[in-house]
Amino acid sequence: MDSATHLLLVKHYVTLFGAALRQYGYEVAPPFEAMDCSRDKYHQLLFAECKEQIVSIISNDTYEQMVMKKDTDYENHVLSFHLQTTDITPAFPYIAPFSAMVPDACRIVRSFIKGSADFLSHGGHSNSFNVVKRYLDKILIDVLNEALLNTIHSGSVGVSQAMQIAANIAFLEMARDFFIRHAAQLCGAPIRSVERPQASLTAKVVLKTSRDAAYIALLSLLNNKLDEFMALTENINWITEEIPENGNEYINEVLIYLETLMSTAQHILPSDALYRVGSGALEHISDSIVSAFLSDSVKRFNVNIVTGFNSDLRILESFADEKFHATGLSEIYKDGSFRECLLEARQLINLLLSNQPENFMNPVIRERNYSALDYKKVATICDKFKDSPDGLFGSLSNRSNKQNARKKSMDVLKKRLKDFN
Repeated sequence: MDSATHLLLVKHYVTLFGAALRQYGYEVAPPFEAMDCSRDKYHQLLFAECKEQIVSIISNDTYEQMVMKKDTDYENHVLSFHLQTTDITPAFPYIAPFSAMVPDACRIVRSFIKGSADFLSHGGHSNSFNVVKRYLDKILIDVLNEALLNTIHSGSVGVSQAMQIAANIAFLEMARDFFIRHAAQLCGAPIRSVERPQASLTAKVVLKTSRDAAYIALLSLLNNKLDEFMALTENINWITEEIPENGNEYINEVLIYLETLMSTAQHILPSDALYRVGSGALEHISDSIVSAFLSDSVKRFNVNIVTGFNSDLRILESFADEKFHATGLSEIYKDGSFRECLLEARQLINLLLSNQPENFMNPVIRERNYSALDYKKVATICDKFKDSPDGLFGSLSNRSNKQNARKKSMDVLKKRLKDFN
């Protein structure tokens, strides 16, 4: 037999036949034992059918948020699988945080659970719930999880698709609680026995592999997109005679993209994913700013361009603070902030603008003010920090004593860094 439906039908007939024979005192254990031997084959056939359906719905998904126009749609796609994030019925049309593949996958898994429970119900299995749960974990991990991973690693998804996949996985994880309770109900197991803390903990790790892969793919795609904007730093005049007003040009492109990104992420991603996206993007920008100073294409730079980058960072820090509070993350991550993700770039700019940069070599001050900076990076960058025509901060004739003191302090820092290396 190559059909799970046919095999289930045969077991149903055997069960009816055995029930009739038992009334007349006949031994019916052998036929039931014979059917039990087909349990793994039945589930393999059921797996194959469900896998084909799951792969199809994932590959054909548009990765666009579902629009529900009436309450019956909401009941069929959301309430049926306990995917609601609030007890309040929304106004219609309602835009769900997930795409169509989520309720479609839930229907397939629910059908699988029913098929598994039906097969085990014929024959009086005393531990049918544990068996169904084991098969449920298998289809979630080996079929649904695997299909999601294949899509994520296919190379055909962009930032918006990866973000939607990450959001979808969060709801599929939420649906597993429904799957467990549904299996218990069909198997006649007490619902309270499946609502223990251990059960909910297991529910959270079943799709962990695909969830983590989705986050990694999303951050990688996001960083690639940010690199396009950060590459505009190559067009900067690093020895400009004027301080760039309102920062450098690239920062406007970066802010527009970040604003769009965070607005979209806020509506579909859970808070932990939203935090990872925001912090990951800002940390990458910070790394890119430091890398720009380290770039081989930058042979020298002056204090004016450092002041320009200082303006860029202030704009980014203001954006980071505003988004951290506006998204509600400040209430969840009370000991963190988005601003911290810009720490390396901020400490570098502070050092380059410091009146006493040589203090970097003081262990106490370094730990307090420059803990995110690397010795070798600082040495390379400081070696490029020059001002024409008379050195770092100009000649005695046209600069204040304070500026010249700063120059001497930087020269001391350079020397000490070379000696240290």
